[in-house]
Formats: sequence, structure tokens, C-alpha cells
Amino acid sequence: MKAKVIIQARLGSTRLPGKVLLKVMDKTILEYLIERIKKAKNVKDIIIATTTKKQDLAIINLAQKLKINTYCGSENDVLDRFYQTAKAFNVMHIVRITADCPLIDPEVVNKVIEEYFKSGADYCSNVLERTFPVGEDVEVFNFRTLRHTWENANFASEREHVTPYMMKHPEIFKLKNVRNNTDLGKKRWTLDRIEDFKFIKTVLETLYPVNPYFSMQDILRLLERNPLLEIINKNVTSGEGYLKLLQEDRIVKPRTL
Repeated sequence: MKAKVIIQARLGSTRLPGKVLLKVMDKTILEYLIERIKKAKNVKDIIIATTTKKQDLAIINLAQKLKINTYCGSENDVLDRFYQTAKAFNVMHIVRITADCPLIDPEVVNKVIEEYFKSGADYCSNVLERTFPVGEDVEVFNFRTLRHTWENANFASEREHVTPYMMKHPEIFKLKNVRNNTDLGKKRWTLDRIEDFKFIKTVLETLYPVNPYFSMQDILRLLERNPLLEIINKNVTSGEGYLKLLQEDRIVKPRTL
């Protein structure tokens, strides 16, 4: 069985504005991500959920060029954006991948989707207990779970980050975590700051010309040969946006149904 990927993407990042359209060699970060997701055999389709902001027209234009469907919704209520996207395109089984993960391994995507269907979970991911590098994040859930979350999630942190409500309610949802054989949870392969871009740029420039669909293991072998690479972004805090939001968290007005 296959699922559809919804990629959340916008240009209004505060820490690294325009990051998803930054170029490495002749392609944008978003293009690398899409190319790698397409390689995952359990992915049926890709949809980009962006915002109604004028600056995000650049994302829409790129998506049209790549023949990828898009939906424009709220910038900050990303949960609503996800829900409206899934509803508009009739997505029953949803894979959430963020646009700042251009090094995502297609086989990791496959593994999480397979476990989702096998387990019958409402929510399945490799982030409930992190053993994969940050940047290899894959979450899969069904539309029923998304709808219930959209109806009931009231905190700002739950609406801006889509899935915290699901993860916090095992009494409501059947949750499943996918573990890696080796704990790599402290490794950082995502794009949030300029240091991350320098790291990702080096990985892409080294591995992509040899094999565009290089694996997580290929990256690990590269880091074994060049351990100084990980120093580039080692001082960047993972999930700092979410942590900051939690510190200022508040109940927002429940959505009118």
C-alpha cells in the first residue's frame, strides 16, 4: 500500500529566510528533497502545502515546473494548512515531511510507511523516540487522526507543528515508533541555520555527483572519512523553534467547525 506525501514549505523562516530555495550546484534544496522522495516506492504522490504569502509564489512556480500539486493556506496555523491540503486532495494516508530535510533517505521513508500499514497505527513515525538523525524525520498518519487533531488541538505549539497533539495522546491514537538499529539521534542533517546549509552543501556536492540517491549509510561513511564535517553545525540546537514556542505556549481560539 502507498501513501501521499505532504511537504510543508515556506520562505518566511526567521533563522534562515528563503532556505528551501537556496541552491546547491544547479538545484534548490526543495528540488533535492522532491527528487529523493520520488525514489521511495511506497509514495504515491507529492503535494506541497505552502502559504498565501506573496513571497511563496516562488515555491508555487517551482512546483508547477516540477508538475507537483500545491495548496496555499495559513502561514502559522500549519495544522490547518495540512488539514485543508489533505481534504482538498482527498488524502487518506498522509506522510508528513518538512522541506528542510533534503538528505532524507528514500528507504527510511519506505520503512516508516511500511510499518504504518503493517501496524495499523493511527500515527507512525521515527521521531517518537529519536534514533535517526535529525533530518531523516518521517511521520505517517491517517485522515481521521488528522481531522480529530485539527478539531481538538488548541495550543499554539500544537497548531504550528501539526503532530504534537497526536504524540501526546496515546489514549486516543494508536502510536507506533520506528527505531534505527544504531542510535544516531544526536546527528543533525536538517536545514535551519547557515551552518546547516554549509554542512548539507558539502554532503550534496560530495555524494550527489556519484549517486543522486545516496543513502543514510553513504552519509555515515562520508562522516567517518571526514569527521570534521560534523563540527560545522554541531552547536546548532535541534528543534529550537519548537522549544521557543513551548516556552511561550498559549491556548489559541479553537477552530470553528
